[in-house]
Amino acid sequence: MLTYILVTIHVIVSAGMLGLVLLHSGKGGGLSDMFGGGMGAAAQGSTVVEKNLDRITVVAAVIFVFTTLALGLLMSTPT
Repeated sequence: MLTYILVTIHVIVSAGMLGLVLLHSGKGGGLSDMFGGGMGAAAQGSTVVEKNLDRITVVAAVIFVFTTLALGLLMSTPT
């Protein structure tokens, strides 16, 4: 039962991380320009939206790592 819950969380976090990484701006801007990270961000540094996007991405990455490790440990032990 725990395995199914971890797999569900892992799939949701994986899909979420895919979207979050695509929202980050690259060298020439990105999808985060839609949410206020436009040309003004180049003159004044990172915007609040970009900082919050970074924080959310880090939290999702930490959850992804823990679910990966937990699933690896659960699957490696014989029942």
